[in-house]
Amino acid sequence: MTFLSIVVPVLDEGATLATRLQALAPLRARGAELLVVDGGSTDGTLAIARAHADRVLQAPRGRAAQLNAGACAARGERLLFLHADTQLPPEADRLIGAALAAGHHWGRFDVRIEGRHPLLPVVAALMNLRSRWSGIATGDQAVFVRRRAFESLGGFAPLPLMEDIDLSERLKRLGPPACLRERVTTSGRRWDRHGFWRTVGLMWWLRAAWALGADAHAVAQRYGYRPRAPAAVAVLAKAPVPGLAKTRLMPALGAAGAARAQRGFALQTLATARAAGTGPLTLWCAPDAGQRFFRALRRRHGVTAVAQAEGDLGHRMATAMATHFARAPRTPLLIVGTDCPVLTPAHLQQAADALHTHDAVLIPAEDGGYVLLGLHRPLPAVFVGVDWSTPQVLAQTRERLRDTGASWQEMPALWDVDEPADWARWQHERDRDAAGA
Repeated sequence: MTFLSIVVPVLDEGATLATRLQALAPLRARGAELLVVDGGSTDGTLAIARAHADRVLQAPRGRAAQLNAGACAARGERLLFLHADTQLPPEADRLIGAALAAGHHWGRFDVRIEGRHPLLPVVAALMNLRSRWSGIATGDQAVFVRRRAFESLGGFAPLPLMEDIDLSERLKRLGPPACLRERVTTSGRRWDRHGFWRTVGLMWWLRAAWALGADAHAVAQRYGYRPRAPAAVAVLAKAPVPGLAKTRLMPALGAAGAARAQRGFALQTLATARAAGTGPLTLWCAPDAGQRFFRALRRRHGVTAVAQAEGDLGHRMATAMATHFARAPRTPLLIVGTDCPVLTPAHLQQAADALHTHDAVLIPAEDGGYVLLGLHRPLPAVFVGVDWSTPQVLAQTRERLRDTGASWQEMPALWDVDEPADWARWQHERDRDAAGA
């Protein structure tokens, strides 16, 4: 069992992440486990994390969700929740071990704020005093906790802000924190970016509002938190049946190997959609929802699985669209297949965001089709008269959107795995990522 698991939530931290993670190498050399949990980064964060962490996970955007995902995957008996812009003291693992061995269930470090304003040391000193007096820790102070205690309280509450304060209040019921005087160093970028006095005033207002019982979402909006755009996800999947699934891969993989590839792609797409956290997920199944693979997904994972309609791909997607909007006319819909293993939660989140201001969103495929189609409202014409499974799909879909007067946004192109050459490319990508991690 790993001695200590360090969980780092990230979102677009590529500019400084490598330096921060490299600083944890001595702790990893002494047996600590480093897990980085990405909430949908659009910069180079994922690649950097894979090069410097033991494991990289993806979770719905939001610190609470990301921290819970990391804690669930962690193997250690002791958990340390570390912000990406916070640096630990060199002996942090040993200090945590001593504090917990002394009988504490949880604890935190004193903090030093690194920034331009000369009064930041005063702010840090007041934070440390307040924490020692109140027994409440903030995420900047690198909270650590026994796994058993964390799990007994149900982990972080699903809050958009103040998840650290809420957890501290619940941990206090188990006992006071170990308030370590050794300091972590955290970035003062929010004070530098938004102004010192403005940030100080905002922080005090947020704490007061929370203490007086204000709604967490209202407090988060005042802080500048923008909630994820809602969008349901429809995943069109074929059953992984040898001889029927991924038939164009059969010359390279054989019938059974192609079916296994289809199974893996379907599971990865479902995991991606769940990690994106944009809204409810429906699995549209071919040839029907009674296949053993789909039954297992319903039983083990609670996936909503329904049979695809008869007809060509356009009719099947149009049916999924009509069914969704009949039930939830105000919720946008993202339609994806299972052929694009490089699709990430960030892609789905960005597509959902685009539907705030556009009628549709497309992620083109390099072969002339598209990987994702998102709709803010029903647009049945986009599925009519399209030469499916040809390089003309994307161009014809653009024409249909233009003819309907719809506005749409196109995201950078991705690629599907359809042919043996695509499979070789995917294997190369996986091997490269594994070597980097």
